[in-house]
Amino acid sequence: MNPHDAAPDIRAVILDLDGVITDTAEVHFQAWKRLAEEEGLSFTREDNEQLRGVSRRQSLDLLLGAHRYDYTETECQALMARKNRYYRELLKDITPADFLSGAPQLLEEIRSRGLKMAVGSASKNTRTVLERLGILHHFDVIADGHSVVRGKPAPDLFIYAAEQMGVPPEQCVVIEDAAAGIEAARAAGMVAVGVGPSTRVGKAHYRYKSTAEIDLNEVLGHGS
Repeated sequence: MNPHDAAPDIRAVILDLDGVITDTAEVHFQAWKRLAEEEGLSFTREDNEQLRGVSRRQSLDLLLGAHRYDYTETECQALMARKNRYYRELLKDITPADFLSGAPQLLEEIRSRGLKMAVGSASKNTRTVLERLGILHHFDVIADGHSVVRGKPAPDLFIYAAEQMGVPPEQCVVIEDAAAGIEAARAAGMVAVGVGPSTRVGKAHYRYKSTAEIDLNEVLGHGS
């Protein structure tokens, strides 16, 4: 999409984790699939796409569908804890080999330009994944599922990250692969960069097919 109405003086970049730096979508799928099967529910890869970028609780509600009213709050909490246990077991296999193509180079380029950098992810396991990838120390701020009450598409997570970095929202770029994340970034008044198909991230100010194709020169010239 054509850029408009944003300050050219970009001082910080906020990156989503899944789908931008690494892809744990398959790990999430396997964990949710196991839970669904144990509960006698159908769960497909297409269903899993609907969970992209949203919180664990929102994901559970989507998985349960109309059946969510059959579960008490205590039971829902237990289901989420079980899914997270399955997910964390699978995370043990993640290594720096699981970077998405171009991700290490993008992080290095952001840092070399003197920009502040944060992760803005709905996942409550963000720190664990960053540790497994060996890049936790690269970030000035970690904004994750523990940081705010309202998850994406609410702008709270990105606003929190900007506040922690001491940078006004309009001077932040958000790199996201989910529709909910693009909506959150725009609601926060930030420059939205989408990674993926237009059907998913077409509302971003800029869209690239992959992390490796992101052109920081183009993005950082936004509004100039």
